[in-house]
Amino acid sequence: MAEETYNRVDGHAQVGAVFQARRIGEVHHHVHAAPAPVLPVPFQLPPAPAYFADRTAEQERILRAAESHRGPDGPLVVALTGIGGIGKTALGFQVARRLSERFPDGVLYVDLDDLRREGVVEVADAVAQLLTDLGVDPGWLERSFAGRSKQYWTRTRDKRLLVVIDNARYGAEVAALLPSSAASLAIVTSQGPLYDLDGVAAVEVPMSPLAPQDATRLLRHIVDDPRLAAEPDALLELVRGCGGLPAALQVAGQWVRRYRRRSLTRLVAELTAELHGKGIPMVEAVWDAAYASLGPEAALLYRLLPQFPAPVVSAPAAAALLGGSLLPAEDALEELEAAGLLENRPEGYRMHELLRGHAVRRSREADADGARTAEARGRLIRWYRRQAARADLLAAGARLTLAAVEPPVAGVADVEFTAKPEALRWLEGQRLALYGCVRLAFDAGRHDDAWALCEPLWTHFLDHQHYADVTDAFTTGVAAAERAEHLAAVVRLRCQLARPLWEQARYPEAAEQLRQALNTASALGDSTQERKLKASAVEFRGILKSVQGDWAGAAADFEASRQEHEAIGNAYGVLLQTYLLGRAALATGEFDRAVELLGGAHRMAQEQERERMTARTGFELGRVLRRVGRLEEAVVLSRSALANARQRGSTTDEVRVLTELADLAEQAGRGAEAEEHRTAARLLAERSGALPGSSTDQIS
Repeated sequence: MAEETYNRVDGHAQVGAVFQARRIGEVHHHVHAAPAPVLPVPFQLPPAPAYFADRTAEQERILRAAESHRGPDGPLVVALTGIGGIGKTALGFQVARRLSERFPDGVLYVDLDDLRREGVVEVADAVAQLLTDLGVDPGWLERSFAGRSKQYWTRTRDKRLLVVIDNARYGAEVAALLPSSAASLAIVTSQGPLYDLDGVAAVEVPMSPLAPQDATRLLRHIVDDPRLAAEPDALLELVRGCGGLPAALQVAGQWVRRYRRRSLTRLVAELTAELHGKGIPMVEAVWDAAYASLGPEAALLYRLLPQFPAPVVSAPAAAALLGGSLLPAEDALEELEAAGLLENRPEGYRMHELLRGHAVRRSREADADGARTAEARGRLIRWYRRQAARADLLAAGARLTLAAVEPPVAGVADVEFTAKPEALRWLEGQRLALYGCVRLAFDAGRHDDAWALCEPLWTHFLDHQHYADVTDAFTTGVAAAERAEHLAAVVRLRCQLARPLWEQARYPEAAEQLRQALNTASALGDSTQERKLKASAVEFRGILKSVQGDWAGAAADFEASRQEHEAIGNAYGVLLQTYLLGRAALATGEFDRAVELLGGAHRMAQEQERERMTARTGFELGRVLRRVGRLEEAVVLSRSALANARQRGSTTDEVRVLTELADLAEQAGRGAEAEEHRTAARLLAERSGALPGSSTDQIS
């Protein structure tokens, strides 16, 4: 069947017998939208602790406010405020658990510090995270902050949602994350009042340190030990020394548990002696005591963890920091958790910000010249660079890259990737660490590592538009490549940086990146790779022109790029530029030329056995064949593109093809069939989270 399709596209051959036997009505079966998957209701809270310190007054105040909120003006906002370590997040989780049954549409959690860069949160990325959690397909996320906000308001309308927003600093960060439904509730934690959170129903709940009796009860639950009852004076002194901070009490409890043979009075006396001898707060002395009780491997990991550039660390990453195998790293993490110095959540191990500061101080004390810390930092960067390159190769296949795959890190195991989906999940799951490593490498003067890390992040970006992350990383990557004097990398990264810029309608900035890329490209040599890079830069400029509607200028660039690819014998480059030229001809109404170009691109894609490009070229070819009245061929091409879209799980492409099939049926005079396809496309788009009226472009 495929051969007859390809033989017809030059406009000269007769329609093959297979098409003569078909009619529009005979080929429209099995093109309805796939059945809607049943999405689980999100519940993004960690397991409840065995015991929660009362906070009775605060809980009752929140429950009364939630019970009495009936206003039509939006959701209730409960703001928990207080110093770090006082238990705001724990209280937020506790109240959310108690209220969760009132919010059947889901309980969401977002930690703004996870998304904070140099003190600033890219709120559009936070909105995107919540939308994804609510079942919006990443392919349907709007590109602008305004568009994502509209999606969020639409998705949360008439819902009963509870959203926990952790570590806010400004009201403006919170306002965009509030559900649109008045029946929803937002619990926000912040170290201070959010004065600029205007126009919402808000209840501020200031949190004070735990009262001595509550702190004592919490400590008794952390460590069930007869010494606490037998030595009440020592217990009270320890509790007061922890300042009523649950974060400190957790460490103190685990420390007491560790030294079961010593009296509590002796332990507290030792802390007091350190307190007076060093002039430090008792909280610091408690942490020092917990740190001193660690084994060598756990103590080293504790000192190194502040180097980790993301909030959650996994065991393989910890092994890279330590420079050893996985089992000792897992043991060290468990020991730190048992000492109360790490928190183990479903997503991985977290270190409280207060403890992070303590770990930094201990690291400076143990590693005065910073040599061991720098060695661990470099090892971590090289390990992430290698894993990302391996995941990228499996996910995207062989493509133009400039950096060699980093050799294995001595003594540290690689992550095992068995299939493309697993590699893609790893890239998304480790994205904060990967983007953080770009900045970490740059700040450490490891410029070749910094720009090389950007190459696999390009593959990740194409499926996950975290614009703030990718813009910051590639800007840093460009600076690193310039400092390393790697001209080819400068050209490549500037071109890639231009794409997230133009996708956010930042056209002048994108144009400037491409202007500088082309200027740098003029200094490259004449090797095949360098000529390919020059052609690629011209292609990027053409795509920017096409996005802005300058199809004539775009076509000139695509033609120039195609000629360069032909000259160096790059078959895929010729295929891609021919496809882009065909789209330009279709956009400008040159249908006969579009048939010729897209038909040629389709044949090349098949000959090169490029499945994705076969679908893309076939879909565009079908579109232009419909315009010249060759409907039978167009239907077969569209059906093939539909099958490919469903195989890849791309709902955006599926909607595009269903819409094209509707246009085909309508042009053939089959109105009922056209309406059937349009309804299927609309329902699929709505189910995937698209805004009403969202447009679709070419097959991706």
